[in-house]
Amino acid sequence: MARLRHWCKGEGINPTHAILLKDVPEDTEIERIEGTLQSIKVLGRVKVRGRMYDPQSQCLTVLCECREKVNPKAIPLDTLLPEGSNAPWRIVGYSEEEEGSADQVLAEDLQLPPTELGPVPPLQASTPEAIIRAVGDLLQSTAKPVSDNSNYRRLRTFSGIVPTPPGEEPLENWILQARLMIEEYDWPDKEKKMRIMESVKGPALEILQAVRFNNPEATPQGYVDVIENTFDTPETGEELYFSYRMLCQHPGEKLSEFLRRMERSLNKVVKKGGLSPTSIDKARLDQLIKGATRGICPGS
Repeated sequence: MARLRHWCKGEGINPTHAILLKDVPEDTEIERIEGTLQSIKVLGRVKVRGRMYDPQSQCLTVLCECREKVNPKAIPLDTLLPEGSNAPWRIVGYSEEEEGSADQVLAEDLQLPPTELGPVPPLQASTPEAIIRAVGDLLQSTAKPVSDNSNYRRLRTFSGIVPTPPGEEPLENWILQARLMIEEYDWPDKEKKMRIMESVKGPALEILQAVRFNNPEATPQGYVDVIENTFDTPETGEELYFSYRMLCQHPGEKLSEFLRRMERSLNKVVKKGGLSPTSIDKARLDQLIKGATRGICPGS
């Protein structure tokens, strides 16, 4: 119940018009899920709004939005046996009578998405000592491995729509989170691709569905590269490097926040070929000292 309510809140869906469908085989097509549920006439038209892979059951949990208000007393909320299936799918619907118990939120629903930098101390002063310490903390946090898969935090939603809709991640943040998941978690590629697929919707989902259909052997990194190449800025590496060299700390901006902003820009420069990977450390330190001690950006 709690998962249903909070998933609906994240997707902007009225929970009284939604259900969770559990124990769905991972290779089940969306069209089959919707068609099966629409056989329950009291639900009206049903649309799949999200899918999540459960490594324990090795099945999907699917969020569905229904045209009609869900009446738990009028639908088979326990099991549903689709045609041609040997195992039942379980249905979880929203019940206003159980709303109070739904306040026991799952811990994972309270976790914030990861960033490429991890925790950075909220440094205020732009002194040379503070800058050196910030750089050290930055490099240490980016090198820190993730050893416990139970700490995984689900990728936030990305659709590719501009401007970024409320509740979704901009491309830059989503790319960084997806790459972190791919690099740090020791999962099979199939599961990593499922994690990526469950986090996209709209135009981004359509792009990856086409990739999955035309190239079933595509890697998780290939999925992320396709999204980046499709929705990323058309600026060249040289243009991005010029923008990077103009970065400086804004009035009132913490040094740790400037450090995050600078690192995201630097990653894009290297990705687009505007700077050699061997020059990253020097460029990072040079711009940090220059941008943090300048104090005020031109035009701020």
